[in-house]
Amino acid sequence: MQVNVGKNLRPQKVVLYGPEGIGKTTFASKFPNPLFFDIEKGSCLFDVHRYSPTPISWEMLGAALVDFKSDPQGYKTLVIDTADQAERFCMESICAQAGKTGIEDFGYGKGYVYLGERYGKFLNYLNEFIDIGINVVLLAHSSCRKFELPEESGSFDRYELKLEKKTTPLLKEWADMLLFMNYKTTVVETEEKKKKAVGGRRVIYTSHHACWDAKNRHGLPDEIPAEFTQISHCFPSAVADPIDLPKFEPAKSDLNRVEDVKKTDDLAGLIPELAQLMKHNNVTRAELQQVVAQRGYYPADTDISVYSEKFIKGAIIAGWKTVYDMVLQNRKNGGK
Repeated sequence: MQVNVGKNLRPQKVVLYGPEGIGKTTFASKFPNPLFFDIEKGSCLFDVHRYSPTPISWEMLGAALVDFKSDPQGYKTLVIDTADQAERFCMESICAQAGKTGIEDFGYGKGYVYLGERYGKFLNYLNEFIDIGINVVLLAHSSCRKFELPEESGSFDRYELKLEKKTTPLLKEWADMLLFMNYKTTVVETEEKKKKAVGGRRVIYTSHHACWDAKNRHGLPDEIPAEFTQISHCFPSAVADPIDLPKFEPAKSDLNRVEDVKKTDDLAGLIPELAQLMKHNNVTRAELQQVVAQRGYYPADTDISVYSEKFIKGAIIAGWKTVYDMVLQNRKNGGK
């Protein structure tokens, strides 16, 4: 039997949430050598490294994470901006796969159960980045609602993660650090005995409060200035000298890969989501049409542009992993 004694320093799983425009992206850019998965496209004015092409669907986000994990290229922090946009991708994928127009169409809350299951698997996969030495930071928006305690009369405002009820507790449990960023406002009384709000400096709350959720495992003060130096000691790699990082290029599969899709005309006439998936995985038009024909949907000589949009989104994009596996198998079999 082996016993591990003492602190076990490892990368951190961080959830940082707060109202829009408060500076979550700026704060995340201070983490050790971060790479942004800017799925909400909110970092365009920041000088940060972004994964390219930007994932625009649940399937593309999954493929991008697999690429990054296979070759991190010196990056020490994975930043997903935002967790609530990832949740929307997840819902869209579930609905497209089941032929539903919305998550409510499943009835009796079944859609939200599926959402919780799939989002939970997503968080479990993010744990694998911790194992290879990469911090994981999920940014999220906050929402404010009236809250009442059963044993008390009256209600009060409470800030929460802007996610569905099935995914919020999963994200809170998954995080090592759940940080709430907000403006510090103080109510003062004037000479005329009137009250007014003053202040507005940004702070981060690190511990649970009746008005917000927060936690940490590092003994941080309940309230700290919104500066990364306040928590940098929690990340062993944060004190390392910065390195000159190359521009990130997605890793390519070594499984019988074909020549890169360089001609834009091979993707002409396709909806953007499908075109990006094909380009990202080096799948040609002919290869995709072959798979569709093998499944008996359309003849092999039927061009993709003729496929119905419902079929493309519900069968091809939503089931991209299966489609791509068939493409790889066809390559092994010499295209037969």
